[in-house]
Amino acid sequence: MPTAQAHKPADNFQAKFHRRCGHLGDPHVRALAWLLVAPDLLDPHAPQWQGKIAALPTGMLTGIDAWLSAIDSAPAELHRYLDLQPFARLGRYAEKLMAFYLERQHVLFAYGVQVRAGKNSTIGEFDFLLRLDGQLVHWEFATKFYLLESSGAGDDADYFVGPNLADTLSAKMHKILDRQLLLSAHPAAQVHLPEPVSKAQALVKGWLFYPDAEMHVNTFGTAHEHCRGFWCACSDFAHLHAERYAILPRLQWLAPASLPLAQTMDKQVLQEYLEEYFVHDTMPVLVALLEVKDGVGRETNRGFVVPDDWRTRAGQRIKLAHPPS
Repeated sequence: MPTAQAHKPADNFQAKFHRRCGHLGDPHVRALAWLLVAPDLLDPHAPQWQGKIAALPTGMLTGIDAWLSAIDSAPAELHRYLDLQPFARLGRYAEKLMAFYLERQHVLFAYGVQVRAGKNSTIGEFDFLLRLDGQLVHWEFATKFYLLESSGAGDDADYFVGPNLADTLSAKMHKILDRQLLLSAHPAAQVHLPEPVSKAQALVKGWLFYPDAEMHVNTFGTAHEHCRGFWCACSDFAHLHAERYAILPRLQWLAPASLPLAQTMDKQVLQEYLEEYFVHDTMPVLVALLEVKDGVGRETNRGFVVPDDWRTRAGQRIKLAHPPS
């Protein structure tokens, strides 16, 4: 039986978000609000990040609540910017939301700039080139979701695994720090740069999920207040309890859910769905646990429900990062 529980922590991020942003009705504005007001995933002062973790400047967030409310009251401009296309990747959706904000703050020089060496060779891509304090700055932007599976072996970044087991937090950060942030030094990048890049950093948002919802793991460089949830195997789902539930599609993974009751389900319906789903699929499902208030289901906690063999497969994935000596 897992130690992860569905009860609502006393004052978790979801509660704070609903207090601050609960009046926002447009789902894209709520997603943008999460990107702007949620804690960063990583501690910029942790030594392993080598001073290369960015944060939104405090001055850029002055008046952000009134700005978000204004966008929410007339979201057509944001919708046009997003083009409301069926984004294939959550990262691209989050990137475009952030680009909208940075452009409106008049600091965006360019975004999504591909660097090529020849016609068929792509070297990399600048997520964001910004004008900050009169200097040209390169930001890599990532929105990530990882589950801790260490079985007690450790809690560093190697043990945080993507739900689809494709990568780890450690591997992602090594790629960003050791490769992507060096892009401006490549000769092929110079045609895109009016001047040398003064600083290259990573802005990282996301959620981390723990087998014990009460775990406080901050030893490997996470921000103390990072967004967190739980994970549990499908066979242990019966131990979780909430008023209502919702399965969150990938493009709704950012902000805490606020849903009409018609888009929620009871526990029996959800449990039957999950049992049938995992007969044919191995991708974990992100479930929001909801309380009902004024006819709306508001997220109090969230967690990935994983197939029963996920822990074993995750352990095999982690061994790639920790080969026997």
